[in-house]
Amino acid sequence: MTWNDQFIKLYQRSLKDYQDGKHDFSTHYSEEDLSFLAGIGYQARELFDFVEDLADRGEPTETTALLVASVRRDYFLHVQGGQVSQTVIAREDFPPAEEELAGISYLPRIIAKAEAKLRGELDPDLMYSCGGDRRFLRENGEIHPADFLRHVWAAGGDSSKVLDYVLHSAS
Repeated sequence: MTWNDQFIKLYQRSLKDYQDGKHDFSTHYSEEDLSFLAGIGYQARELFDFVEDLADRGEPTETTALLVASVRRDYFLHVQGGQVSQTVIAREDFPPAEEELAGISYLPRIIAKAEAKLRGELDPDLMYSCGGDRRFLRENGEIHPADFLRHVWAAGGDSSKVLDYVLHSAS
């Protein structure tokens, strides 16, 4: 099992590039890097978003990026059989941040983002585990983004199961 080591090396190299002033994600990755990312169901922009947020906001950590990538990789390989979805869900098709589920605002949005992240269908201009997602997860029981992603996967499209998870995490 070496994909995780390769992911961390790529992450660290990309972080250094970003810190050195290279802010165009398309310049961070070689064809070999892109092939590696495709093999785990990941896109260069997804990795770059984690790098950019760490450099600019101090979170999420490289460990969080790896754990989220691990969930996506597992879903990609075992549910999607290594087949890339041809669907991209546009920004405007996600629930607005103020939409509620059982009185909890933002929950419908983060569920939809997590489902899209699992399938590799997240609009490239959206990030799973962005600042808003992290704030929601922190405020609702210190839920780790990778744990939330796995629970959304396990819920199989049943938002009431995700709601139950969030409610129990917050108590």
